[in-house]
Amino acid sequence: MKINIKKLSETAKLPERGSAFAAGYDLFADLQETIEIKPHETYMINTGVAMEIPEGYWGGVFARSGLSAKEGLRPANCVGVVDEDYRGPVCVALHNDSEVVRKVAPQQKIAQLVVVPFLAVEFEEVAELSDTVRGAGGFGSTGK
Repeated sequence: MKINIKKLSETAKLPERGSAFAAGYDLFADLQETIEIKPHETYMINTGVAMEIPEGYWGGVFARSGLSAKEGLRPANCVGVVDEDYRGPVCVALHNDSEVVRKVAPQQKIAQLVVVPFLAVEFEEVAELSDTVRGAGGFGSTGK
């Protein structure tokens, strides 16, 4: 699959795979200088790229495992969504879950993009839903 991508600045980096079999493509901070994110604060970071996600797909912006586990930095919305019809800059709302100030440098890897298929659905309102063994049992109802 090919995805059209446009650099929005001279310093922007195109997404890259960290290994030959990586599902995610690293997204880079398009910053002019290092920024600081205080504990429990969120900073909107532009990647400097816009793209055309193909019809029937969406771009999931996920945390980088090392950055989140070691630094406490993750997307504030946990998973960002780049819709197929969005053509603006891809940004990452990076949240600091740690108790210390964290720094993000220009060109630093800040998240990863995974392109995922989806099914468009139609919702049909009904008076009743079919019965199942589980029924309305929710959080924790099937055990630990």
